[in-house]
Amino acid sequence: MRRMKKAFAVAAACGLCAAAVLTGCQKKEREVVIYTNADDEAIEAMKGALDGGGYEGKYILQSFGTSELGGKLLAEGANIEADMVTMSSFYLDSAQETNHMFQDLTFETKSLAEYPAFYTPITAQEGTILVNTQVLKENNLPMPTCIRDLADPAYAGLVSVTDVKSSSTAWLLIQALVSAYGEEGAEEVLAGIYENAGDHIESSGSAPLKKVRAGEVAVGFGLRHQAVADKESGLPVDYADPAEGNFSLTESVAVIDKGEKSNPLAMEMAECIIKNGRPELLKTYPLAVYEGENGDSANKSAYPMVFPEKLTVQLLEKHQQISENAKAGAQ
Repeated sequence: MRRMKKAFAVAAACGLCAAAVLTGCQKKEREVVIYTNADDEAIEAMKGALDGGGYEGKYILQSFGTSELGGKLLAEGANIEADMVTMSSFYLDSAQETNHMFQDLTFETKSLAEYPAFYTPITAQEGTILVNTQVLKENNLPMPTCIRDLADPAYAGLVSVTDVKSSSTAWLLIQALVSAYGEEGAEEVLAGIYENAGDHIESSGSAPLKKVRAGEVAVGFGLRHQAVADKESGLPVDYADPAEGNFSLTESVAVIDKGEKSNPLAMEMAECIIKNGRPELLKTYPLAVYEGENGDSANKSAYPMVFPEKLTVQLLEKHQQISENAKAGAQ
């Protein structure tokens, strides 16, 4: 009898352990894994929308660089760990074309522009010329009015830009140059900019602004909304909308199609980010992308432009080669 009771106790204990393990597994399955290439401001806005929408503790958010996350999407397809991604739209287009890995969104967004059924924008970001007004004054340099000015030898050693092989921020600069001067003209201007930049060709999209902010350089190229924020905070940072145009990139949300293993909460969270997160996102990224939105007019660029060709990974690679040729020409 004792043996029977002991066996029963052991079985019961095992059953409780199994239930605990099962419960733990179920909890893990309910967590939505989100991969993102967004910057800190956008991440905080998305987390605020999700937590306020009742999803706190139900997701895991991991941040990646644009090239790194783009590589994972193209290489792993639907086998990627993430249930949902926020990513540069052109990468989502290429990943879908290659891997057919995203679900069509099940909610309406009323976007101002037409987008594929499988993603919708969370932000639109523009590029601009960054300026440290004190350094300009100390070196008796004129305020630049176009990207081409950054190739002027007067700015030698005082320019910081990003390498387009590392960050999509630099692609906004190259799009502007190719659109204005053609591919050969863009390569020539880039060679002059790279020669002026020297060791200040950065791998991070935010690095030129940091160097402008610190006074290490006089001018650079980066994201417009970040320069606007620095200027408003009283730093000696200003910006000049380039005559070649303020080109923009969107970052969008998409839900991975894992068949029966798809997490239904991922679609709900995608909708929550768009419907509850946009008001906060507009404070940092003032470009309206949905009906009824009104960004801060004081923060709107002077020369908004759209590249005439569809943005794809293949086009990015073509423009990366222009950049590599320009580097060789600058040496």
